[in-house]
Amino acid sequence: MAGGHHLLLENARQVVLVCTRGERFLAGDALRSLEVLEGASLVVGTDGFIKAIGPADAIQKQFSGETFQERIDCSGKCILPGLVDAHTHPVWAGERVHEFAMKLAGATYMDIHQAGGGINFTVERTRQASEEELYNSFQQRLGCMMRAGTTLVECKSGYGLSLETELKMLRVIERARRELDISISATYCGAHSVPKGKTASEAADDIIKNHLPRLKELGRSGEIHVDNIDVFCEKGVFDLDSTRRILQSGKDIGLQINFHGDELHPMKAAELGAELGAQAISHLEEVSDEGIAAMATARCCAVLLPTTAYMLRLKQPRARKMLDEGVIVALGSDFNPNAYCFSMPMVMHLACVNMRMSMPEALAAATINAAYALGKSHIQGSLEVGKQGDLIIISSPRWEHLIYQFGGHHELIDYVIAKGKVIYKK
Repeated sequence: MAGGHHLLLENARQVVLVCTRGERFLAGDALRSLEVLEGASLVVGTDGFIKAIGPADAIQKQFSGETFQERIDCSGKCILPGLVDAHTHPVWAGERVHEFAMKLAGATYMDIHQAGGGINFTVERTRQASEEELYNSFQQRLGCMMRAGTTLVECKSGYGLSLETELKMLRVIERARRELDISISATYCGAHSVPKGKTASEAADDIIKNHLPRLKELGRSGEIHVDNIDVFCEKGVFDLDSTRRILQSGKDIGLQINFHGDELHPMKAAELGAELGAQAISHLEEVSDEGIAAMATARCCAVLLPTTAYMLRLKQPRARKMLDEGVIVALGSDFNPNAYCFSMPMVMHLACVNMRMSMPEALAAATINAAYALGKSHIQGSLEVGKQGDLIIISSPRWEHLIYQFGGHHELIDYVIAKGKVIYKK
């Protein structure tokens, strides 16, 4: 529509902007309170980008003669940025509900892994599944995430461990990126586990000599777009040396470094990530004090996963220490067959209760900082003029209800909007 505007959200009780000055992330004192407007309206253009935000009467005056394709009355409701899930493994076949019972009975993650379960179980099933089967289940999972308020999600490969199956997973992610309304950041995670019959060093060689050149080629031809490179840096999986080689080779072909580190054992992964210029490191349950300091200096984002520590009964990551030292902290659901959670509101709640984060810290971690972890915070993660119109509307007079009402997000979320288009309405 020439000159017209696409969407008017009017008279909201609260509009949570998160930031207002184009910040790429929030850390330290900037997290004490978020930018919130009371009694405000918001306009999204036909191009899907935010055109105006301000007091309801001022917006009404400014756009008095304008036509809108859609208007939503937000009286008594809150508008928040769409949530960003900075860490998921959503493409796989092979449910692991039986392993949940084993874990409840006392088996550790590594016990199950060494007995051929865990990642290996899912790898077998994913290799057998057709691309169409994987796409269908992936699409359903993304729908669940979206209805829980997620509008940007990081999606990893990593249940292939062979070039052929990793590419099958990346094609599935690419298809979703093109066909669906939710925004996707694609991660190549071929170094998720060491394939049977190989050492970590041999697996690293295969990735560097065969996988990455192929990804570069497919990227050049526009067939598959990959944003990030990931390695599971862990004792008994990929050691620090193999991790360094793989991450550096990924960086050399233009991928952002965004990897699993210091989860089950202290590995000095945080120090390595800071040194390599990693955009983000996930988990960090066992991070060292030196690692925390190095990440703060390098502006390397910590992606914390409260569901994983909770479900695996691990010690919680030291979120408070990271925040107090000025680390950029983001959140992710770690959705995978081992930690089955779609909901960023529940992740934020767990972050507040178990990791002692405040509600403003948790919301920033699930919006602007999670977008920063994916290198997308210049266009997503806050409600500012010029940014993508990704937002949620909740039916409560204060935004904190989204975190406070544990498991209540299905009742609270009235609308999910991506690029200015309503993609879910309760």
